[in-house]
This record gives sequence, C-alpha cells and structure tokens, in this order.
Amino acid sequence: MQKNYDQGLKAIIHHDGGYLNQPKDPGGETNLGVTKRVYEEFGGTKDMKDLTVEDVAPIYKKGYWDKMKGDELPNGLDLCVFDFGVNAGPGRSAKYLQTMIGTVADGGIGPNTLAKLKEYVDAKGLERCIEDFQGARQTYYEDLSTFATFGKGWTRRVDETTELALSMIS
Repeated sequence: MQKNYDQGLKAIIHHDGGYLNQPKDPGGETNLGVTKRVYEEFGGTKDMKDLTVEDVAPIYKKGYWDKMKGDELPNGLDLCVFDFGVNAGPGRSAKYLQTMIGTVADGGIGPNTLAKLKEYVDAKGLERCIEDFQGARQTYYEDLSTFATFGKGWTRRVDETTELALSMIS
C-alpha cells in the first residue's frame, strides 16, 4: 500500500525541481532533490543532470518514505515527516517528531514512536500535530547558518507543505 506516497513524491519534486549545483549548498550536486552521494549510494550511475523522476522515485520510497514509516503515519503528517526527511535527513525528521511527542529521540520510527504519536494526536488533534511539527521544522531552518541564502525557499516549502498536509486530513 502506498497510502500518500505518490502525492508526497509529487510535492517533493515540485519543491526540489531540477538540477542544481549551488556552491553554498552543503548537499552539493543535486537533481530532483537527490544528492549525488545518495544517488550513488543507491547504485546510480547516470550523470546527475540526466536523472528522471523514475530514477529517483525508488530512492525516495525506500530511503525516506519506508524508512520513516510513511504508510503508518496519519494523513498529512506523513507528508510533513517525509518532506522534512528528504530536505534535512530522515533521522533528523524522525528525531524532531519524537521530541515533539515526548518519546526517545533515536531517529528511528518504530512501534513505540507510533504508539506515542497516536496518544499525541488523540490529545491535541492532527491539525495541531501538523502545525507543531512544521513550526519546529521552520525553527530548525531559521537556526541554520545558510538561512540567509536558502531561507526564503525553505519557508515557502514549509508553508506550502503545511497547507497541503492540512488539506489531506480526512
């Protein structure tokens, strides 16, 4: 089952666009949001400029969505956790979620995190959960030394992802 994966992938491709090799980006050479390092770790051999959505979709599915238990997260929050994981690392995204819900921040989403998340959502509501997560994410970006360079884009990404996530609540 790919609950909301396809919609999440579409949003990520929208934000991460095409080929970039921005000298100030610590991720280095990137296409469709996938860094050269990650692409090569997944066995990729194409020139980065030639990547297609079909090349990167399996990387996003296995390395991010599945790793962060996207199919087990509530609608909308799954998109937020996935998008932050793509942009800042799946371990960091998981730790931010775990810190927010008050469980051990070990960077791995498992049964304990999912149980604690259910309690959090039941107590505060899914809309508040999404807003809290995205607020913490925005603070993370604002604290980065590269915010002056990339902050406008990150803020737009957080805002657009939040809006889409809230619309996904069923």
